[in-house]
Amino acid sequence: MNTNTFSHRIAAGWRPLARLLDAAQPLGALLARLYIAQVFFLSGLTKVRDWDTTLLLFTEEYHVPLLPPALAAPLGTAGELVLPVLLALGLAGRFSALGLSVVNVVAVLSLSEIAPAAFQQHLTWGALLAALALFGPGRWSLDHWRGRHGPR
Repeated sequence: MNTNTFSHRIAAGWRPLARLLDAAQPLGALLARLYIAQVFFLSGLTKVRDWDTTLLLFTEEYHVPLLPPALAAPLGTAGELVLPVLLALGLAGRFSALGLSVVNVVAVLSLSEIAPAAFQQHLTWGALLAALALFGPGRWSLDHWRGRHGPR
């Protein structure tokens, strides 16, 4: 069999799959945004629902670098409540992905011990956030809509 013909057949077979994957990109970005937004937003809600425990945890358990607990708790909670909403909407998508990346890294650094499974979860969230920061929130986002329909 001619190698050139074989490679052409592979390329011809790949094209429809590549088109399908390209068409699925907006859905993939949306699903990633919604998943990450849910994780961080629910964490923020947990903190708000029991603020006394949140302050105690930031004082005794979490050791946030460079910030006193009385400042770290409201800043972290605000980040977990505001940034996920922006990310889910795809509004300031790259900014919110970067902001949640900071929250994610600080969460890992502030724990003196972290279980391997929890660490793996943070790595997964970090990878999704990095992809959203690098490639943007996708076509199904307010950022994309504003770019097409906003002022020129």
